[in-house]
Amino acid sequence: MIEEVTLYMNYKFSREVKIPFSRVDLKEDFFGSSPAPFVGHNFYPNLYVGIMSPPEIREDAWLYDAPHYWGQHDFTIPEVVNFRSSLVNSRFRINIKATNKFLEIGKEIGMASRPVDVEINLTEKPKMMLQTDRYHAPTGPLAKLKKAKITENAHIEYKVDKVVSDADLKAQDALTYLYKSGFDENFLTRLISMGTLGVQTGRKLVPTRWAITAVDDTLGKHLREEVLDFSYADYQVYFGGYLGNYYAILLFSEPWSYELFEMGVPLQANPWSKQGKFWATDYENHYGRKGYAAETAGGYYAARIGVLEKLKQMKRQASVLCLRFISNEYTMPLGVWVVREAVRKALQSRPLEFGSWQLMVEYVQNLAKKKFNADVVPLFSESIMLRTMRTQAKLTQFIR
Repeated sequence: MIEEVTLYMNYKFSREVKIPFSRVDLKEDFFGSSPAPFVGHNFYPNLYVGIMSPPEIREDAWLYDAPHYWGQHDFTIPEVVNFRSSLVNSRFRINIKATNKFLEIGKEIGMASRPVDVEINLTEKPKMMLQTDRYHAPTGPLAKLKKAKITENAHIEYKVDKVVSDADLKAQDALTYLYKSGFDENFLTRLISMGTLGVQTGRKLVPTRWAITAVDDTLGKHLREEVLDFSYADYQVYFGGYLGNYYAILLFSEPWSYELFEMGVPLQANPWSKQGKFWATDYENHYGRKGYAAETAGGYYAARIGVLEKLKQMKRQASVLCLRFISNEYTMPLGVWVVREAVRKALQSRPLEFGSWQLMVEYVQNLAKKKFNADVVPLFSESIMLRTMRTQAKLTQFIR
């Protein structure tokens, strides 16, 4: 049965929205197919860990936790909400360095390449709800876990078992190895959050929202090192998006640097901006960042992955300026996976090429005005990347 529920989103750009989702039959005891575990961030270092599962055995349970697939196949917000609101979060609380039977079950589910059938017994009947977050996909009903049992053999790929079993392999090396082997960011986040990677003595639970950013940052740094060996790209602009998140991505024929601006359209004050302006922004130069991207947060690292993947594919490096326009179409936060997929979609569009960076910037100013009625001139005037290009002397200036 489809039911419409009114939610008030306390997000960057708060809105009251009505979201239709399927009401599922919730019980204290059920058999389900778990596609993933989930680790909360409250009460650190004693965290809630959940075994996420629809309250029934389903062959399509993998779709309930498949952000990359959602993006590739243009799933809508209601479709994503339907999947996530049907996942029961059967949770327990444990210290980040401790272990118990429930945690071992969660680890096995996190390592599995397809959903694992489980038997779940809860202390009470869960209540229908949907919790949203700007970092991870929404979570559904929750209740305290009383008993849990895996009822089949989990299918774990050889390469995953290999890195999990290696007690001396650093987490970043394990992540890059699996990424090169075709495992996506969502799967790698499960492994990190459940503490199954890294040197044995340092393994511990990591909140899912932290693990998402850690994976994006680690893979981004790895890709950047590869991109730095390439020659410079041409002046190009890409434009596109997903679920109301639009990106104008400008490639400058310069050494690698990266800058992200995020703004809501129609323009309004951005509560994440330290200056109280209508945008939030973070930047890194040729050598990367030393600190966390505090304003744009996880979106900074998620967008950077898509950019670096494209540059690697092109065998080029560039200074890259990303403008994110968050429209009213994005009615609720679904997590930074939306950013990752929106950037990838934008970079699949046919680029426009320009003879100079000034012409390219002028074009994007007109594009933002035409599509969103947004004046980005003040934003460009504060861009560290553009300021550097205006003022930094080039060796070619001294060649006669």
